[in-house]
Amino acid sequence: MLTEAIATQAQQNPQRIAVAMGADVLTNAELDRRASQLAQYLHSLGAGPEGVAAVCLERSPQFVIAALAVMKCGAAYLPMDSAHPAERLRFIVQDAGALLVLTQEKFAGHFTNSGARVVTLDGEKDVIAQQPTQFAAIGSDPDQLAYVIYTSGSTGQPKGVEITHRNLSNLIAWHLRAFELDSSDRATFQAGVGFDAAVWEIWPALTVGAALYLPDEITRLSPEAMRDWLVANKITITFIPTAIAEQLLALTWPPETALRFLLTGAETLHRYPPTGLPFALVNNYGPTECTVVATSAVISAGHNRDGLPSIGRPVDNVEIYLADEQLREVPDGIAGEIYIGGAGVARGYRNRPALNAEQFISNPFRPSAGRVYRTGDFGRRLSNGEIAFLGRADDQIKIRGQRIELDEINSVLKDHPFIQASIVIAREDAPGAKRLVAYVVPIAGAERNEKALREAVRRRLPDYMEPSAFVWMESLPLTANGKIDRAALPPPGAENNAREGEFVAPRTPLEETLARIISEVLKLPRVGVHDDFFNLGGHSLLGAQVVARVRDQFGVELRLLDVFDAPTVAELSLKIEEALTRQLASMSEAEVEATLATVGNG
Repeated sequence: MLTEAIATQAQQNPQRIAVAMGADVLTNAELDRRASQLAQYLHSLGAGPEGVAAVCLERSPQFVIAALAVMKCGAAYLPMDSAHPAERLRFIVQDAGALLVLTQEKFAGHFTNSGARVVTLDGEKDVIAQQPTQFAAIGSDPDQLAYVIYTSGSTGQPKGVEITHRNLSNLIAWHLRAFELDSSDRATFQAGVGFDAAVWEIWPALTVGAALYLPDEITRLSPEAMRDWLVANKITITFIPTAIAEQLLALTWPPETALRFLLTGAETLHRYPPTGLPFALVNNYGPTECTVVATSAVISAGHNRDGLPSIGRPVDNVEIYLADEQLREVPDGIAGEIYIGGAGVARGYRNRPALNAEQFISNPFRPSAGRVYRTGDFGRRLSNGEIAFLGRADDQIKIRGQRIELDEINSVLKDHPFIQASIVIAREDAPGAKRLVAYVVPIAGAERNEKALREAVRRRLPDYMEPSAFVWMESLPLTANGKIDRAALPPPGAENNAREGEFVAPRTPLEETLARIISEVLKLPRVGVHDDFFNLGGHSLLGAQVVARVRDQFGVELRLLDVFDAPTVAELSLKIEEALTRQLASMSEAEVEATLATVGNG
């Protein structure tokens, strides 16, 4: 059992590093002790087998402690991203029927009237610290819940996927075998806590005694900074979402790189690794409903005559079927829908019996083999037995590694009192630059208030689900059959980007430099001082690149939150000026002149 394996590491190698984030370091012994104390407290509050305890914490060693403590009680943990809107978080807690919510005092207000007992780990730290340091983990039946994780839902609400200990144990066992992980390895926990890749990062490493290292928010979203961090911390195995992994492949790596495997997934991989990389690139595929990874392959350098890099073969104890609409298996080389069977298939969706009956079906290809999950993805089997991924059959997409149901976004827009009709699509007007675009028709006489509409979206949806552009229309184009004609939807124009409806050029050297940085990051010919970064197609990953470029250019540290708060050149330049003013106050006259020259010559 996972919790027993981690406890064994605490006994056999108590002083080895278990989890580290900067100066915040936990040894194996400290991790097990603190998780045991918290487990004792949670158990006294009713946490136990088949119960669900939500964990709403930032990515940190504290998150690992909390999730481990929940599983020590025999309960299932429900990871939630604290940056998501309060309304969404409350819905998830209520939908899951969570007994407890483990969080911090600053997030406690999100869960008012949620029906769950809120445990603030900072506010209740004294009573937790008084608990016994030994807690005998409550044994779990392999088919009991290990965790519940919510994904975007086609019905307009997120849906919870129930993963059992049997599912999770199979993932861990395959990972340890496939990548020969042992206690000498240094792994990473860089995925967002609500992204199921975090499950894959955390538990295989801790069960075998490998150290788990966490980069800070800016580093994990900046390819150059992430490369330098991986090298400096002697990381040997890491998971990186596809969008960043492809950029990492293009960088120069020093020969002393300790990295053995760079695992990637979540989106279609378009790039083969160059020759000479000091590590192996491993492409992975798998829906949340099948415990993170269903297929995997080491991708060789160079190009393949079959096109894009494959998603590989099934992992241990997992079966992949490719079938037509009549549920007949298709021959090799022919496109078919991907069905997944075997040990990774989840119990199902929480409280969604109708959806379970539709998506988790009896295996029609091998009736004695239990259930299969109908993915909605298409693929074809290649001549070497690996699978080429061909895309989705419906409107579910992935952007920045996050799974998105467009209907969930559309339902939020249609709930707005001033919107008559809307549709959200994923556009890729430039290769590799996929973004969400909302087309909205206001009710008669209503003001076209994009700011209010964005605020409504942000109250209910996470940032990766916010459309990067809104296109206001008199009506939505229709086909002869009365359906929305998606092909006739126009690309977002510059008129949707500028605050005043026209381009305003930079007015100072600082604005010129900042505008150049943003235009290069967004790959646009020009950016005006009032153009909204997110309206232009920006998102948190690109925002982190802007922060890193500003640090290199001006020598000041911005936060990613500053880009969200001040998304235009005019506004963000004021943030930089404020930071520079604070910095200049502590400098010598020569240092001041050098810094000002850098700003002026940017």
